[in-house]
Amino acid sequence: MNTSTFTIEPGQMRLADLRAVWAAARPLKLVDTAYAAINASSATIDKIVAKGDAAYGINTGFGKLAKTRIPDEQLELLQRNLILSHSVGSGELISDEVVRLILLMKIASLARGVSGIRASVIDAMIAMYNAGIMPTIPVKGSVGASGDLAPLSHMTLALLGEGDVRVNGKLVNAKEALAAAGIAPVVLAAKEGLALINGTQVSTALALNGLFLAERLLEAATITGALSVDAAKGSDAPFDPRIHTSRGQPGQIATAQIYRNLLSGSEIRQSHLVNDERVQDPYCLRCQPQVMGACLDIINNAARTLLIEANAVTDNPLVFVETGEVISGGNFHAEPVAFAADTLALAIAEIGSISERRIALLIDASISGLPPFLVPSSGLNSGFMIAHVTAAALASENKSHAHPSSVDTIPTSANQEDHVSMATYGARRLHEMAHNTATIVGIELLAAAQGVDFHAPLQTSAMLKQVQQLLRDKVTFYDKDRYFAPDIEAAKKLVIDGQLSAQCQQLYQGLYLA
Repeated sequence: MNTSTFTIEPGQMRLADLRAVWAAARPLKLVDTAYAAINASSATIDKIVAKGDAAYGINTGFGKLAKTRIPDEQLELLQRNLILSHSVGSGELISDEVVRLILLMKIASLARGVSGIRASVIDAMIAMYNAGIMPTIPVKGSVGASGDLAPLSHMTLALLGEGDVRVNGKLVNAKEALAAAGIAPVVLAAKEGLALINGTQVSTALALNGLFLAERLLEAATITGALSVDAAKGSDAPFDPRIHTSRGQPGQIATAQIYRNLLSGSEIRQSHLVNDERVQDPYCLRCQPQVMGACLDIINNAARTLLIEANAVTDNPLVFVETGEVISGGNFHAEPVAFAADTLALAIAEIGSISERRIALLIDASISGLPPFLVPSSGLNSGFMIAHVTAAALASENKSHAHPSSVDTIPTSANQEDHVSMATYGARRLHEMAHNTATIVGIELLAAAQGVDFHAPLQTSAMLKQVQQLLRDKVTFYDKDRYFAPDIEAAKKLVIDGQLSAQCQQLYQGLYLA
């Protein structure tokens, strides 16, 4: 755990804060000034209950049952029943790093002071988080509208001391875990259950997970792409700044600069500056700034949307203290998140797609000029032949995954909730897509490093030599056929964990939304 405390200022979180919480657990606290608005909002709910007027989610049923009036003495039971009945998730459990984001964003949203929830409930959530008690949340069961109801209900179960939680990666009874941490189970008051389970925090957290992985993939694939340029004795002329300035696309301009920096000083490039018969390289080498730059731009566009959503209030109804009103709306509809997730899926798929094409180029001796399938004594040895097939399979799989989820909808709740976003699915598929692309880029790393090794004693650039050495510390040169899967897994891990791009981190400063 990162021991430095992160102070939540509602509405003011940055992507850098979210990245830090995603990367490592750290203690949370809520800024003291937030409590006045929280208490005023909660007091407004008390006044509405005392007055006796019907108000949705406070003293009525939910969804299609909104016309059913609930007696005051049953309001606590109403909220508890809401959580129990809505905890219907399915599938594998959401990882701790994503659960941390869910809790952080839910705390920050409730602390905006328009949700009508008591400070004691928010404090209990912070205490649970700081004790390392992670709710067990199944990943499936939300359509991304009316809030992420099922997954957020599973989150809330932990507060009630129901079901299981995860502590240090192990499943523990929630009531026992809370007791061990000195936290009393929460008894929900009017409106509180609905405030906790309405909202887009699950779909947003899953999309942020995809965003942060996409950033790592973009970085790693620019590195492997540059290494492939040297492996194939490609030209660095297509990265000339005048070409990219003349078009004006900001991502393209920025990534072209990265390729120039990565290849600067390469002996391999110097060796074929003159008398090279090739006029133009294939697109997968030559058009990297155009493709990767476009990916960068849509990654940053998605980041803007997700940062707004991370700071947003997305439950329903909302409490406006100034007028004493409780107004029903639809901030729980996750269409912005769905669109952001769909564009991230495009970027992740394209990063893998162009990487697969570079692998295909490197193993084809007629194009690359390298030994067939990147192995000495090809024929006796198959080399990278089937590693490329794996990359092709994963690239093709990602094409299917990249079909937009936001164009789908299915009515629920007896047609009361008749148009939904499917943001939660759209966001959760990004994780699998990212791992597919990380494998493809890992295979390219192996292939490009192999190709550069064949050019010895000529050396690649100083920066790319560091990258190649990082790989060679884990995977030796492929001199003859061997059990190849562990090599691919080691290379993939360098990509997905961010270790590969950490070697060149100075190149990526300021590239993403902060």
